[in-house]
Amino acid sequence: MHDALVVGMGPAGASAAAELARAGLSVLGLEWKAMPRYKVCGGALSARMDKILEPDYHGVVEDTIHRVRFQFAGAETFEISSPEPMAYMVMRDRFDAYLCGKALEAGAEVRENERVVKVRECTDRVEVETERERYWAKVVVGADGANSVVARALFAGRRGTMLGALEGEVPWSGASSCLAAGTIVLDLGVVKGGYGWVFPKERRLSVGVAGLQGRHRNPRSAYQGFVRAEPALGGLEVPDGLGHPIPLYGGKVAEQHPLTTSRSLLVGDAAHLVDLVLGEGIYYAVLSGRLAARTTVDYLKMLTPDLRAYDAQVVKEFYSEFRTAARMAWTLYTFPRLAHEALRRRPDILHLYADILKGRETYQSFYANARARAKESFAQLLGSP
Repeated sequence: MHDALVVGMGPAGASAAAELARAGLSVLGLEWKAMPRYKVCGGALSARMDKILEPDYHGVVEDTIHRVRFQFAGAETFEISSPEPMAYMVMRDRFDAYLCGKALEAGAEVRENERVVKVRECTDRVEVETERERYWAKVVVGADGANSVVARALFAGRRGTMLGALEGEVPWSGASSCLAAGTIVLDLGVVKGGYGWVFPKERRLSVGVAGLQGRHRNPRSAYQGFVRAEPALGGLEVPDGLGHPIPLYGGKVAEQHPLTTSRSLLVGDAAHLVDLVLGEGIYYAVLSGRLAARTTVDYLKMLTPDLRAYDAQVVKEFYSEFRTAARMAWTLYTFPRLAHEALRRRPDILHLYADILKGRETYQSFYANARARAKESFAQLLGSP
């Protein structure tokens, strides 16, 4: 029997497995495909990743972003730029394989092509059954994504907000697009309650649309309209988009349901730890994996009576931020044209938001500072002749 079993070896699971193994625990990670494996994802890492990952992860970074082009339905374009990186672009096959390699280096055992089909929690262990074999562990970490088997099996009644995205990979040479190096495109006018994007990689552009508010009757139509009209894609052959779910933070209702049982924890997408402004999840996946691992280590070393310390950490580190992000997202996606025009007039607000991506601001500090600046601008407007 292993000390800990991690289901899913994406960013959350690999980070948890590495942290558990470094603490001297026996760790088994189960991944349903062979690494490296393709995953539908925009692959944008906020620059604050530099604060939580080892510097050698830059070996799998395919582009460094210093400029963002904002637009509304392909028009009304403006840009902001930063001398410091705001984001890094990766392909998930290489990035996830890198993190999985770190877990292996730390001493974790990883078994690939092991699809988990059943999970059962007992008094003294957790039993995990795959299509091949059966395993036992003292604790299980559910890092198996938006459609988590662990969540369905052990967290009955837990529901989260699930919206969707469509994404395609467009081959390009750099010279075949009007998109400048180190630049991404964000378009608020192409899908109701969300945005469209173009993210540059080494030999391709990741293109997609995501709905982050409300219900979307036909996201494929929005995707097709976006890729037809987007200037950066002119002359390029764009494939049909592949769909993937976005397991967003579900608000106060979701907070009422813990992310732990007596012997299990949920992390990353399985825990719906995705913010509602840009749909960023990878940063929170890595961080939650590490927090869950540290709680597990303390529990197995009998330093804490249970795993509930992880729930308290999630409330402090994530939910307090997500509540503020939810208010911002509601405004942004309910009134996208007004928001776009307001941001065009106040690029300083966008530079302040970029400090969240760089790890200098939190959503809470950003919101307070942005409100103060907006009040100041309004007062100046009223006082002008």
